[in-house]
Amino acid sequence: MTDVVLLEKGYLCHGASGRNGGGVRMQWGTATNIALARRSIELMKGFAAEMGINIWLRQGGYLFLAKSNAVAQKLERSAELHNRHGVNTRLLSLEGARDLVPGLSMKGVQLAAFNEEDGVIFPWAFLWGYAKALAKHGVKVETFTRVTGFELGDGRVKKVITDRGEIACEVAVLASGAWSPQIAQLAGVHLPNEPHRHEICSSEPLKPFLGPLVSVLDSGLYFSQSMRGEIVGGMGDPNEPAGMELGSTMRFLARYSQALLEQLPTLGQVKILRQWSGPYDVTPDNSPILGRTPQLPNLLQMSGFVGHGFMMAPAVAERMAAWMCTGHADELFTRFNLDRFAAGRLEREDMIIG
Repeated sequence: MTDVVLLEKGYLCHGASGRNGGGVRMQWGTATNIALARRSIELMKGFAAEMGINIWLRQGGYLFLAKSNAVAQKLERSAELHNRHGVNTRLLSLEGARDLVPGLSMKGVQLAAFNEEDGVIFPWAFLWGYAKALAKHGVKVETFTRVTGFELGDGRVKKVITDRGEIACEVAVLASGAWSPQIAQLAGVHLPNEPHRHEICSSEPLKPFLGPLVSVLDSGLYFSQSMRGEIVGGMGDPNEPAGMELGSTMRFLARYSQALLEQLPTLGQVKILRQWSGPYDVTPDNSPILGRTPQLPNLLQMSGFVGHGFMMAPAVAERMAAWMCTGHADELFTRFNLDRFAAGRLEREDMIIG
């Protein structure tokens, strides 16, 4: 396919892709997500050579901490699953975790899990690299272009209508994350995704001392150190209702700082330089919506990745492109189809941060 147009309502990185912490991990609760994440990280490792842009991939690992019995048991089950699928996740004692991150208090922690191949990249450069390569291949990337409707006929999408004109199409792909339900509604399609604000912040740069991204899975706390030295972290708020509110709050800073200092007290005097938020794209089973829309088969869905769409995007998009262009069957786009919710056929993922 050579006649391709990509529409973005703002600037590149305007949405969730430019608002996340850049974490990429293979530690998941299902075999499918493990395989997708492995492929994404493989693509990221070769990205600089292939796309000509440095994405600052740093594979310092992910260190998960569990406080409750239930979360500790989840880490044990997950580690066994990871090992069966070729991911070398190790369960660690409290002392083992402190060896990885000196200064961790491990207060209230029962168990830790670590995979050294997980890591962090710089999200903006990653998206810019794809955009640069798309332009080189003749793809038209139209920024500041808002979709306002669709022209439908004969059970298909015939045109995408924007505030800058209409585009006739053979296939339309809806990959707008937490904004996807709004756009789908323009075509009379209901998606069950809900946006949930997740706040995040970045500190002044410090000398390198933190190897892995650390996450307390019980509370949703996570923090890592960028290659420029900042401590970048966030924490979900289970009491906040769904909604596309992307402002910043003092409540987040208070909760985040308290949880962060409980585990790493040495950061008590660090200055916060920047705070922002982005939307998780949450489905009823924490798994994505992929494949053909039942009533509009040429409208393809690719959303609902909760907080891990950024890290799954390379692998999922690679498979969708092959599926679209060759017509070869791929169970990913039938198993995660939109109609699974009506059929009660959920595909639950429970290893979610936040």
